[in-house]
Amino acid sequence: MTTTVFPNISFADPRKGLDFLTAVGFTVTAAYWSSDDPTVLDHAELSWPGGGAVMCGSAAREATDDYERRVGAASIYCVVAADSDVDEVHAKALAAGATTLKAPEDQDYGGRSASVRDPEGNQWSFGSYAGQG
Repeated sequence: MTTTVFPNISFADPRKGLDFLTAVGFTVTAAYWSSDDPTVLDHAELSWPGGGAVMCGSAAREATDDYERRVGAASIYCVVAADSDVDEVHAKALAAGATTLKAPEDQDYGGRSASVRDPEGNQWSFGSYAGQG
């Protein structure tokens, strides 16, 4: 299945952002760094195991009054394969510098989930509940 929705995340420090994402399980499938400034990430794509993907880049890229790239504004839910994976990904996120917003717990609606805030303030939730759709 082709991914057709890509959450877009802005990072003040894109190298650390990519490090965090790969630590929790994403795989970099494309990364384009500025030839003028190697600290600026023009565009990156990362895939999530089992489907889904995110795009990201440097916050400074393309920021204008009409188009704001705010750091720490993303809130993304990632589905994991099993309840036990929630605890594993949560531990990996903490080891990569995240802070816990919601510790791993079973949900009344099914599955297990946890939420963290990454080092730049983005909120990540990891859960085994795959939704109804």
